[in-house]
Amino acid sequence: MKKIINTSNAPAPIGPYNQAVLSGNTLYISGQIPMDAATGNLIAGDIKAETKKCMENLKAILNEADMGFEHVVKSSIFLADMNQFSQVNEVYGAYFNAETAPARETVEVANLPKFVNVEISMIAAL
Repeated sequence: MKKIINTSNAPAPIGPYNQAVLSGNTLYISGQIPMDAATGNLIAGDIKAETKKCMENLKAILNEADMGFEHVVKSSIFLADMNQFSQVNEVYGAYFNAETAPARETVEVANLPKFVNVEISMIAAL
């Protein structure tokens, strides 16, 4: 059985999907872009600020599912420019304990929704 997870503290989906789906003890979180949930405005121009907004959106969804970053088992980071990897990694890393950090891949892509520079998705488990 699956349960749909949505919160007003993260941006509403911009397509036919939900913010997250809980299936059993596993939470699948859709990719989050640096969009402010309250205003609908994009955070742009500073990759660290953009990454922080993505992570805060993910945190809001995790919280809605009664989870935290300690429950994340897998992350996927999509970048428009791999040259920004170290800055993204610095912000992303602040949300995890290095010894228990999740598995992850980071890939450069040709484009992202709304032409943002970063999108992050996660899988979490109880």
